Amino acid sequence: MATTVDPDIPFPSSSPAAEPVAGAEPRGGDLVKRHRLSTRIWHWINAVTLLVMLMSGLMIFNAHPRLYWGQYGANYDRAWFEIGSMGERGFARLGPLKVETTGVLGVWKAPNGSVQHRAFPHWATIPTNYSLADARIWHLAFAWVLAFGLTAYMIVSLINRHFQKDLRIHAAEVAPGHVWHDIKEHARLRFPTGAAALRYNILQKLAYCSVLFVLLPLIIFTGLTMSPAMDSGWSFLLSLFGGRQSARSLHFLAAFGLVGFFLVHIAMVVLAGPYNEVRSMITGRYRLPRDKTGGDAA
Repeated sequence: MATTVDPDIPFPSSSPAAEPVAGAEPRGGDLVKRHRLSTRIWHWINAVTLLVMLMSGLMIFNAHPRLYWGQYGANYDRAWFEIGSMGERGFARLGPLKVETTGVLGVWKAPNGSVQHRAFPHWATIPTNYSLADARIWHLAFAWVLAFGLTAYMIVSLINRHFQKDLRIHAAEVAPGHVWHDIKEHARLRFPTGAAALRYNILQKLAYCSVLFVLLPLIIFTGLTMSPAMDSGWSFLLSLFGGRQSARSLHFLAAFGLVGFFLVHIAMVVLAGPYNEVRSMITGRYRLPRDKTGGDAA
């Protein structure tokens, strides 16, 4: 799910096959301008930022690998999720469901061959050796990058009307028949071609809006709720999220919601053509896919 375009930017073509008439809609094979500079910069900064925050967050989770709902949470309180070990066996438990995870989570081997009893293994965390203090430094440093980056992106997107032009959801798009049609097309790996590839479909709009307006703000504000210093000044956050432990659980869920989005995003990039997709996010140039059935979709 990686298609955006500036509707107000002309579509120059470098296709040797045909040169489009000025003002005409671009066709499959044309090389067009795609992704604003602000979008491309924010995309790559965000990719690095979220990776560092995820890996340092997993190290922080290692310090207390349990999640609770409510105001409090301690070792003998009932956690709704935990990763731990019993003897030499690792496990992950979600409510009443318990799965053995020995060798991956809970119990695993370090590069030197020693058996470690921690939730997440060394290759998934920053730093690789256990250090809650260092993990917090990494996490909080990049949290500022995330917060200021998101704020700047929101402001720029309002000014250049990216939200209104590209992400606005129209009533007809959320009709059940329209949504179901897009789901079937994605399941069959039938991607838009020609000029149609320049527009977000409803699944893309819903996915990106969920990230921009739900998951990222939720990550930021639940993170603030876990800070005692912020609680003293913004005590309403504790009431809003139902306590510090509930905020921690929501923070964790939002983080893995972003991981889920990332995995789907990468899968779509690979299936749609990684070279063309990645080039468009680096240079802004994108070659419109051709219609394999013989014509270009409008």
